[in-house]
Amino acid sequence: MKKTIFILVVATVLSSYGQKQKNVKYPQTKKGETVDLYFDTKVNDPYRWLEDDKSEETAAWVKAENEVTYDYLSQIPFRNELKARMQKLWNYEKIGSPSTEGNFTYYFKNNGLQNQSVLYRKDASGKEEVFLDPNTFSKDGTTSLGEMDFSKDGSILAYSISEGGSDWRKVVIMNTLDKKIVEDTLVDVKFSGLSWKGNEGFFYSSYDKPKGSQLSAKTDQHKLYFHKLGTPQKEDKVIFGADQKRRYVGGSVTNDDRFLIITAGNATYGNELYFKDLTLPNSPIVTIVDNFNSDSSVIENEGSKLYIETDLNAPNKRIVTVDVSNPKPENWKDFIPETENVLTPTTCGGFFFANYMKDAVSVVQQYDYSGKLVRNIQLPGLGTATGFSGKKSDKIVYYSFANYITTATIYALEFQSGKSTVYEKPKVDFKSEEYVSKQVFYTSKDGTKIPMMITHKKGLKLDGKNPTILYAYGGFNISLMPSFNIANAVWMENGGIYAVANLRGGGEYGKKWHDAGTKMQKQNVFDDFIAAAEYLIAQKYTSSNFLAIRGGSNGGLLVGATMTQRPDLMKVALPAVGVLDMLRYHTFTSGAGWAYDYGTSQDSKEMFEYIKKYSPVHNVKKGTQYPATMVTTGDHDDRVVPAHSFKFAAELQEKQSGNNPVLIRIDVKAGHGAGKSVEATIQENADIQSFTLYNMGFTALPKTTILSPQEMK
Repeated sequence: MKKTIFILVVATVLSSYGQKQKNVKYPQTKKGETVDLYFDTKVNDPYRWLEDDKSEETAAWVKAENEVTYDYLSQIPFRNELKARMQKLWNYEKIGSPSTEGNFTYYFKNNGLQNQSVLYRKDASGKEEVFLDPNTFSKDGTTSLGEMDFSKDGSILAYSISEGGSDWRKVVIMNTLDKKIVEDTLVDVKFSGLSWKGNEGFFYSSYDKPKGSQLSAKTDQHKLYFHKLGTPQKEDKVIFGADQKRRYVGGSVTNDDRFLIITAGNATYGNELYFKDLTLPNSPIVTIVDNFNSDSSVIENEGSKLYIETDLNAPNKRIVTVDVSNPKPENWKDFIPETENVLTPTTCGGFFFANYMKDAVSVVQQYDYSGKLVRNIQLPGLGTATGFSGKKSDKIVYYSFANYITTATIYALEFQSGKSTVYEKPKVDFKSEEYVSKQVFYTSKDGTKIPMMITHKKGLKLDGKNPTILYAYGGFNISLMPSFNIANAVWMENGGIYAVANLRGGGEYGKKWHDAGTKMQKQNVFDDFIAAAEYLIAQKYTSSNFLAIRGGSNGGLLVGATMTQRPDLMKVALPAVGVLDMLRYHTFTSGAGWAYDYGTSQDSKEMFEYIKKYSPVHNVKKGTQYPATMVTTGDHDDRVVPAHSFKFAAELQEKQSGNNPVLIRIDVKAGHGAGKSVEATIQENADIQSFTLYNMGFTALPKTTILSPQEMK
């Protein structure tokens, strides 16, 4: 059969590669004389004063830098056009999976460009009403909804709110029948779930309010509290953490209200595990796991039998069972054993769902409570399936499926037949059939095979001139799985390539993969990222003149380290809310908890020297031509404090050689990213893409045309 070939012609408007942009005049950033002694090494920290987020001097610097940045961005000729297209594509109805609470069915919906999604509900007759609208929390959309938990009968709701993107939350308690607030708002809650014990009250977690800056001062001792409804917060009882110093403590109540499950840890990996019998007055807290050598959590119980998800002696995770009478690990029995793929389990409707990650895509199996495999769930294709959770009484379970070219579609799965039907499919102005997303495996510096997803328009000519964003994370056991993103869709519409590399340090292949990118192995992560860029260039997807690297948080560290180690490799660098001062990260907020991944400069001379060798702030060298860089952060980021970004930008601006601009874009009344308004998200992405294309030499948006066979004759 004769094949019909469609050729994509990309007509681009380019200026010459070496274009001389107008020299950017940066604000004067004063230098102090702070010097720290690490073991026998003195380290200058001239921009230490930028760590003071309460000073007028820092505020003035932020204002001055933003003025320079926005002046530069305003001169990009296609910035507004790009933003308009992004707004148009973003403007579609988005509906979340429903859940039944009491006599109502609740679900989130966004009509299109609402800054925050709205919580709706329907009664038994199907009558719809707005239940909770976060867009009314603040005029500018900077106050967002956080955690939510309904009481068991659905009559009371506790929900948290974040102001300006801060991790510090307030908790509001509402009567769901009349939607009235029932008591005073709880304050100063941080890194907390909310979990009800009947209608009596709920458990939550927080730190003592720090002295000094609320946004940057160290928070080190987490505590689990119980709030009894009708009593003031000052009377809330500490359940765990008063006598045990732990950085992260969480508590949740089992569905039958019988047990309080407590997790406690000092780092982002490894936790102790406890339970307390809530049916017995003054019952003791019983230890299940007494060390930090594994991640373990209780996901379900049947009477006194606990079902525990763990990576103890199972790097890819397994589910075990144990009776509360003898809960220690030596008594654990395999329920769903470990496999070669990483497991994420959930429960709903009297079944377990084992969601496996195979080469960074989802494979899902359904099990009954005896551990018998019921079926393999037939997913719509290769991508990411999430959800599969709910109440034991539910008759249907909902899940979402997406990949890089398919918008998140919600499916309803009937338990007995295993049949999936579309519950909600968004209507997006994006023709996914015109795009291709494929997985490749490339070789890193030490021979390790690394997976990468590459997505772009079909028929794209591989001539090394395609604008490309390479994105990665590489840390904290976080897995990057395929997902649909409007901003990325716009990038690809304009002829761009979007590549995501699954680096070591992530969780794609379990604990061993994670550990291979931590502490004294952290350089592996940067090597993996560099190798991804080199692969894209070698295969003619792009070239250094058309390559941008992007990452946020730990991914911001990744970008910072890569651009300082290999400034020749990319044209544009986009470090967002990054951990960039590796010698001092552990001194801010909850940063000390990241030591499992990084180690600290205080651990040993060897660790200090290793960290200093890649710390972005300490590896900016005078006279080096760095890529065009736009650092992004939020002035209320109290997870990775903006001082990281401030100091890195100041170092780059001082030492940059050549004409590539170094800008810092600082969102005001914004934090680490959670709860950011739609308007702010669109503007940020439009600015990032405009900056990227402009510095690749584009003076107008790339135009793409697909020629038909008839047109080619």
